[in-house]
Amino acid sequence: MNDFPGTEELEWLDAYWRAANYLTVGQIYLQGNPLLATPLKLTDIKPRLLGHWGTSPGLNLIYTHLNRLIRHYDLNMLFVAGPGHGGPAMVAQAYLDGTYTELNPAIERNAQGMARLFRQFSWPYGIGSHVGPHVPGSLHEGGELGYALVHAYGAALDNPQLIVACVIGDGEAETGALAASWHCNKFLNPARDGAVLPILHLNGYKIANPTVLSRISEDELTSLMYGYGYDPYFVEGDEPMEVHRALARTLDVIYEKICQIQRLARHTEAGQAIDRPLWPVLVLRTPKGWTGPTFVDGQRVEGTWRSHQLPLGDLRKPLHLQQLQQWLESYRPHELFDAQGALLPELAALVPTGRRRMSANPHANGGLLLRALDLPRFSDYSVKMDGPGRVRAEATRVLGSYLRDVIKNSLVSRDFRLFGPDETASNRLDAVFEATCKVWLDPHGAEDDHLGPDGRVMEILSEQICEGWLEGYLLTGRHGLFSCYEAFIHIVDSMINQHAKWLKTAAEVPWRKPIASLNILLTSHVWRQDHNGFSHQDPGLLDLLANKKADLARIYLPPDANCLLSVADHCLRSRGYINVIVAGKQLEWQWLDGQAANLHCQAGIGRWAWASHDDDLPEVVLACAGDVPTLEVLAAVTLLRDDVADLRVRVVNVVDLMALQSPLQHPHGLPDSDFNALFTEEQPVIFAFHGYPALVHRLIYKRANPQRFHVHGFREEGATTTPFDMTVINNLDRYQLVLDVFERVPRLQAQVERARTRYWSTMEKHKLYLIEHGEDMPEVAQWHWTPHPDA
Repeated sequence: MNDFPGTEELEWLDAYWRAANYLTVGQIYLQGNPLLATPLKLTDIKPRLLGHWGTSPGLNLIYTHLNRLIRHYDLNMLFVAGPGHGGPAMVAQAYLDGTYTELNPAIERNAQGMARLFRQFSWPYGIGSHVGPHVPGSLHEGGELGYALVHAYGAALDNPQLIVACVIGDGEAETGALAASWHCNKFLNPARDGAVLPILHLNGYKIANPTVLSRISEDELTSLMYGYGYDPYFVEGDEPMEVHRALARTLDVIYEKICQIQRLARHTEAGQAIDRPLWPVLVLRTPKGWTGPTFVDGQRVEGTWRSHQLPLGDLRKPLHLQQLQQWLESYRPHELFDAQGALLPELAALVPTGRRRMSANPHANGGLLLRALDLPRFSDYSVKMDGPGRVRAEATRVLGSYLRDVIKNSLVSRDFRLFGPDETASNRLDAVFEATCKVWLDPHGAEDDHLGPDGRVMEILSEQICEGWLEGYLLTGRHGLFSCYEAFIHIVDSMINQHAKWLKTAAEVPWRKPIASLNILLTSHVWRQDHNGFSHQDPGLLDLLANKKADLARIYLPPDANCLLSVADHCLRSRGYINVIVAGKQLEWQWLDGQAANLHCQAGIGRWAWASHDDDLPEVVLACAGDVPTLEVLAAVTLLRDDVADLRVRVVNVVDLMALQSPLQHPHGLPDSDFNALFTEEQPVIFAFHGYPALVHRLIYKRANPQRFHVHGFREEGATTTPFDMTVINNLDRYQLVLDVFERVPRLQAQVERARTRYWSTMEKHKLYLIEHGEDMPEVAQWHWTPHPDA
């Protein structure tokens, strides 16, 4: 360990902290006069004051001391800022260490550049006030609280030399996601992963109320941290030099503790169990809005909720303007910057150099580190078949064999993981356990399977933690797949929203490099959750993702196992998207061989000639998207043969849902000419859709005569019932589709009443059989595809 810093070095650290705070206040308030060359005037103040001060001095304090730690020990360290409102502090730090200017040359390190830095903050078409992609060194969008710690752990996985410092605001600590994130330490392998240093910053207040963890006793908080499996270290105070001294000393001790944990684990003999360590956590207690105005208009501000946003809110008041002048002068900027506005050399020397700067760490710009996966040839895993509908397979089980070998191929590069909430085996992906196991560092029971410290599968019964791990993993330049029950993906709707915002903004930042796509596999889906019932039935994520920017959103509905393989391979190769794949896990008929499936998925949508009949000029188009809808459409085709043998039917299957949109709205949209060639311009289209019917109507509203599309899908009717009855109660079943054809095809109008009578008779028969036998009618359960006699 290096010698503890003396008083002089602590004074320089204090000066650097003051410089960061000065730049932070300047960004919030000033549009000119950055070095206070003249007394402040109202014209120096921004007309609209936007930004947050309260958390910023604490962030600046931590960042300044972590810089010292990096410099003294030559550390590879990443900084995750949980308090999203600390945007100006993070920008200030990147400006002080030079990274901001390197990436934005117009923001020079002089008075002119400082003025531009101040003016752009929370300014129209400038930079936002949160810690978003525009901030060098960031990998965590600070708009929504709760995910900082899980992102930090995701970043540390498979990065053995990396330390991720994660600042957790005491407001954020009250969220459910953050409360669950404390358990991530139980999945961090000290022998093969990096370290996470949680820094719980207790400044006492949220927007308008005290925070829970700041008001409980130190004994209770210590017990809480120990209960989560951490060794807490406390630093607190409101006298700067005392806090600097205590914080520097404590960080040295914490770093040595991390080193001891890793040394012990990394020198453990092969095959010997690794004891889960008690990782350190720093609890830092400082006043909210520290170093800001103590009183404003007779009310206390520093150390209270009033400092959360703008301590001085109305600069038209002469007293407020005077207080702002005094506040800025309290940092003694003439001791920090030279006459030209450059940081003094003595302070610049406190900054790590090159990629050791946290704002320049390549892990925070993961695309710089991203390497293509070594993917096996997916066609090698295809289901062998000699025609449509002749063999059955479990689509996700087939995918599991492919993912097993994806994992095998990445065991050396260690850049792929599978994430899921205790459902890998349930979702039929358990072939992966032939190549790896689930991460587990705690004791094993006699009946435990596939557990070990060095696994590539991450399971915890929290969709938020799984999603957050994967996001942190992707953002630092790796690859992964998140598998989830379809109905419960809604638990992370908001996380997907935030990641989409990150991707959109990052794509607009020239120096940000694309990262691997966020790949989400939804299985155990709505149409095959009949055994669990209504609580497990919801396909609504498709609607949410369709709201996202067309440059980001991708939705795939492979109808069988071979199509799933092609889609999964494509998604794992892609960059910068959110890919949602919906695929069933139950034993279902297979339709396309490997080659045909790949061609179909590459097109994203297509006519199935083998299922169609005399359809050069079809009388009706039967369209389908999703595995169960495809089954019902094909069953309807065979029923129609018996009823109207000469009916000209075209079957269109949709894999890439966004192909339905106009190409003016989505890059995957079919040109109008191709769309009309598939669906015609006038003929009725009966569409069986996996999700909510309104989504298809929304996607096709710019197409020719969209009112001719009659979409069947999930109608919020669910139950614990049979698989076929799920389609019946939602009007997606084959008999309903046949009735629709009679009602929509002009030449069949004379037969509509007979068709309706037969439909209701069949429904009565179905219900009676279902209630008596508890299973589907034999003609449904034993149905299989037969080619048209004329084929």
